[in-house]
Amino acid sequence: MTGKTLPMSEALETYLREVSLREPGILRRLREETAGLPEAQMQIAPEQGQFLNLLVGLLGAKRIIEVGTFTGYSALWMAQALPEDGRLVACDVSEEWTDIARRYWAEAGVAERIDLRLAPALETLEALLEEERGHYDLAFIDADKANYEAYYEACLKLLDSTGLVVIDNTLWSGRVIDPEADDEDTVAIRQFNDKLHADERVDLSLLPLADGLTLARKR
Repeated sequence: MTGKTLPMSEALETYLREVSLREPGILRRLREETAGLPEAQMQIAPEQGQFLNLLVGLLGAKRIIEVGTFTGYSALWMAQALPEDGRLVACDVSEEWTDIARRYWAEAGVAERIDLRLAPALETLEALLEEERGHYDLAFIDADKANYEAYYEACLKLLDSTGLVVIDNTLWSGRVIDPEADDEDTVAIRQFNDKLHADERVDLSLLPLADGLTLARKR
């Protein structure tokens, strides 16, 4: 197996979580409530949330952008790692989903760190660019795939000189290598991955974590 990524069976994934995951109870409850929704597949894996939390701490991040908030699970992981004067701008269009998020953010005591913007994310990003270009440390993108490239370009401009963009779903359940998969989302992810591979503005790593997590750091 030298030089190869280990296939992740269900049993091995269970073991990984048993020996690595330290998910606080409030996050577990939010994840379990979200699992009951018809759109539950949109939720990130708990090990991804913990990884995002670790990244915030490693970067010493104080200003974060999240594109695609859903029920607030990833935002809560990241907000808990922010200092008290930190700020996370959360972009989403659903009041129903983010009402769940608000409950948990308030209970966790981090609501004041999260600035929820209910509007199409590109509109929010364009508004931020007018005043806060280059002021952010970290961006997390997990939203509609057709707009990934546009979100990425906007986030790069909002990040400081060594800021980090993290993008979810870049392995897309393996459909990216299925020659018969030509739906809009799969094609968008393939094109996005190709773009990042050729993008000399960033240092790049695609991690086989959950559904694929790409890290792109500005040079």
